[in-house]
Amino acid sequence: MARAKAGGKASKVVILLGSPRRNGNSAALAERIAAGARAAGARVQSFYLHGMKIAPCRACESCRKPGAKGCVIRDDMQKAYPHLRAADAVVYASPIYQFNVSAQLKLAMDRCHALGGEAGNALAGKRIGLAFSYGGEDPFDSGCTNAIRAFQDLFAYIGAPIVGMVYASAGAAGEVRSNRKAMREAGELGRKLAGA
Repeated sequence: MARAKAGGKASKVVILLGSPRRNGNSAALAERIAAGARAAGARVQSFYLHGMKIAPCRACESCRKPGAKGCVIRDDMQKAYPHLRAADAVVYASPIYQFNVSAQLKLAMDRCHALGGEAGNALAGKRIGLAFSYGGEDPFDSGCTNAIRAFQDLFAYIGAPIVGMVYASAGAAGEVRSNRKAMREAGELGRKLAGA
């Protein structure tokens, strides 16, 4: 049975997946988050960013002009914007490359500048979840903590609470699936993001 939010509708969780590998480790964490959210009655929409055509932000500020209707760049981000606006929770999932999130996720993050404007930021107040995988044994020397800090700063500024995060060391595609603790935490995060 779907868990209803205020107004009688099930919660909506949107996942932005920044891995270039559909069967990669951050993808596996995101999949478990989605399963946990669905089990709690949420509707889940995932975007595999590597398979989308997303241009970099042009810094034209057209999205911030009075009466603006959003980003003027007509590419696949236009498919994601309505879902991000309608979401109750958003998950950012990525492998850690060069001490931060993947280029695929960073492009989408930058293009979310268009969700701000006269009425405030459309992500404000939404529940945020993070899912990262990294090589090595230490989240500090792998760069994972750099990514976490960037999201903490961003969402503190926007006014959206990070309700949880899951991160784990893994190399070969799908290796994280054998990490029972990380997979359990991912499922729990999904339920939390659904409002359970």
